[in-house]
Amino acid sequence: MPLVSQPPNPRPGEGQRPADAARTDDQKRNAEANMQWGGRFAAGPSVVMQEINASIGFDRKMWRQDIRGSRAHAAMLGRIGVLSAEEVQAIGAGLDAIAADIEAGLFTFETALEDIHMNIEARLTERIGDAGRRLHTGRSRNDQVATDFRLWVRDAIDGLDSQIEEVMRALATRAGEFAADPMPGFTHLQTAQPVTFGHHLLAYVEMLARDRGRLADCRRRLNECPLGSAALAGTSFPLDRHMTARALGFDQPTANSLDAVSDRDFALEFLAAAAISAMHLSRLAEEIVIWCSAPYRFIRLSDAFTTGSSIMPQKRNPDAAELVRAKTGRVTGALVGLLTVMKGLPLAYAKDMQEDKEPVFDAADAWALSLAAIGGMVRDMAPDTARLREMAGSGFATATDLADWLVRVLNLPFRAAHHVTGRLVARAEARGVDLAGLTLAEMQAEEPRITASVFDVLSVEASVASRTSYGGTAPENVARQAAQWLSVLG
Repeated sequence: MPLVSQPPNPRPGEGQRPADAARTDDQKRNAEANMQWGGRFAAGPSVVMQEINASIGFDRKMWRQDIRGSRAHAAMLGRIGVLSAEEVQAIGAGLDAIAADIEAGLFTFETALEDIHMNIEARLTERIGDAGRRLHTGRSRNDQVATDFRLWVRDAIDGLDSQIEEVMRALATRAGEFAADPMPGFTHLQTAQPVTFGHHLLAYVEMLARDRGRLADCRRRLNECPLGSAALAGTSFPLDRHMTARALGFDQPTANSLDAVSDRDFALEFLAAAAISAMHLSRLAEEIVIWCSAPYRFIRLSDAFTTGSSIMPQKRNPDAAELVRAKTGRVTGALVGLLTVMKGLPLAYAKDMQEDKEPVFDAADAWALSLAAIGGMVRDMAPDTARLREMAGSGFATATDLADWLVRVLNLPFRAAHHVTGRLVARAEARGVDLAGLTLAEMQAEEPRITASVFDVLSVEASVASRTSYGGTAPENVARQAAQWLSVLG
């Protein structure tokens, strides 16, 4: 399964191009002084200030999105006459060269330039001169980062949606294979009623389908373009914001410049969707851990998704499932962390918002890896159908079928049928047999009208076959639902 695509992240100073060696100290100082704050500051920041202020260590992940945004902005500035055709061409060629350098690991990311936006702009200006300096006309880093971040989250959504779809397909495929194989259904982790293994797997298909729906909603709401909102108030240049929005695949530009640069709802909604989906994956991971355990022995995972012990040679540990379960904490923590960052910020932008990206990047990576691991385990696991069938009948799992028979055949009120069944369960438990192990005379001692036909509903197979209501566990239902999902998923 492909993970969310991320660019390489060389450390500052790695991968120097030959041209970097030729840069003079004066050029570097000019770049650092002129590209950030202009002439307002006479001295540079302290080392600590530089360290806490810089985001290039993580926001370099958005280099593709930053270059896309700059291309669109340059084309629009050319259309309205702020840039000449030659300048637009030079900017495009310069950005292409920078992209190639980053792809090849030849770009040096400089902490002194703070972030990916200034690193790219400084290198562009170094390559093409004044045209690079003109690129920032009509925009601020505030609307630039808001645009880049939306583009990154949108790209991540598209990749994650594909991964969720693949996991759903794997689950639906296995559900079809085991549509008629009984297993115990649990409530409170106590045997409740028999279901089929396929029915159990399809429950997770439904959960993941809702996860995809949340991602689609998030994508739809974030798909407005902040570019051109500038620092917070808009700009006096006659920007064509609809043009840049279209060029970047947005539905429309954002309607309020204050909101555009200070909004991180889209990131919070993404993290909320991630946290819910990670919780769903964690529930399945928890079940895989239980199913693999010696007391259950419901499934077996191969060497591909298990590990051994350094001291106990017999061990086969479901570490992939355990790590999926654990990564849920990271994803949930990212949501809580960003909510805490945003909760007290007045309009518009504040530097606090630099802390928005790391949790989103980390959560997206953890979610993508968890999806890959869950999909792999679903395809890999080998259910022990005989063991599942054996345990499906344990714990008086067909007691509800007996109560339903008393209602349906003898016309007992359900509460009366419930009490009769409870007394029969107690009698069977005292004898050490299941309900089908009771004699007809023992049953009639609790309810004289019971006939031998009651035994027809007390088998596990009869129980699951009888659950024909829409969404029920009857094998034909499960097979049909699995086929429908596979048809939808393609």
